[in-house]
This record gives sequence, structure tokens and C-alpha cells, in this order.
Amino acid sequence: MFTIEVVLSENFDDSTQEFKFTIYDLDLEHSLVSMSKWESHFEKPFLGKTEKTSEETLWYIRAMAVERRVPPEIFEKLSAKNLDEINRYINAKMTATWFSDKEPKKPSEEIITAELIYCWMIALNIPFECQTWHLNRLLTLIRVCNVKNSPPKKMSKADLARRNRELNAQRRKQFSTSG
Repeated sequence: MFTIEVVLSENFDDSTQEFKFTIYDLDLEHSLVSMSKWESHFEKPFLGKTEKTSEETLWYIRAMAVERRVPPEIFEKLSAKNLDEINRYINAKMTATWFSDKEPKKPSEEIITAELIYCWMIALNIPFECQTWHLNRLLTLIRVCNVKNSPPKKMSKADLARRNRELNAQRRKQFSTSG
């Protein structure tokens, strides 16, 4: 969960010579649940390649709200700083896991929707509690499960020949033979 402070009003107090702010703490969650709400409203993939309009972006921020009934004026008061914070939160990795991509991976043409991610969760026995995790963290978990469940990669002929040469040399040394 991510909390931002939305300034609702700013007043100057003459007696203390200080500015007084009225602030609303808005709790947000970039999760599969939020994505699912957005997709059910707009009936198109959230993770699609097309840019989102400002209306779609604002609607997604509303879908991210943890509290069910956030007053609409809260979203109207979001500052540029708030939007930057939200974007940083959405784009954060949220995991220490990294992948060593030795082979260039061609981008998948598959359209990823909330239902497809739920399907992956079911197929990989990932509990539904994870639907409220940060979306990037959930997608990383799915990728890790896929990597761990995939069969080991076959060695190339060159790698296999190199390994056999090393094993033969090791055995010759171990048994003091010449071949």
C-alpha cells in the first residue's frame, strides 16, 4: 500500500503568521484488483500498448484507492507532485529479484488482461491473497514460478563437448591414466 498526502486547502493564520493545510491521506494500491476494476470499466487491456488518456489515468487512480468511498474532490485536488509520486510507485520494481536474460527475449504478442493473470495464478497455485500485491511484484512472482517450473535447458553441442573434455581430463588426472 502507498499513501500520499493530498492538500485540500491552504490558509494563512494571521495570529501565528503560519500557513495551515488541510490534508487528506489517500491510500492507494497498484494491484491486480485495481487493474481488474479499470478493465471492467473501460473494457480494454490495462497493460496494452496504447497511451492512457487523462480520464483513464484518473480513473485508474480512483480504482487504486483502498478506501471504498473516497470523496471525489480528493482526486480533483491531486497536484503534479502527487501524480509524480503515484507514477513512481506504479513503476517501482517492488522486489529484490532480478533475471539474467542471456538470450534476447522477443516481446510477446499476447494481450495481457486481468483474467489472464488470474489464470496464471491458478495454474501456478499462487494464492488469491497475492491479488492485492503490487502488480510488478506479482508479475515477478509469476515469472519466477514459470522459470522454476520449466524443464532444464538443453546444453548446446559446444557446451556438451567442453563439459566432456573437462570430465575426461579430471578422470585422467584422478586415475593417473593417459586416456
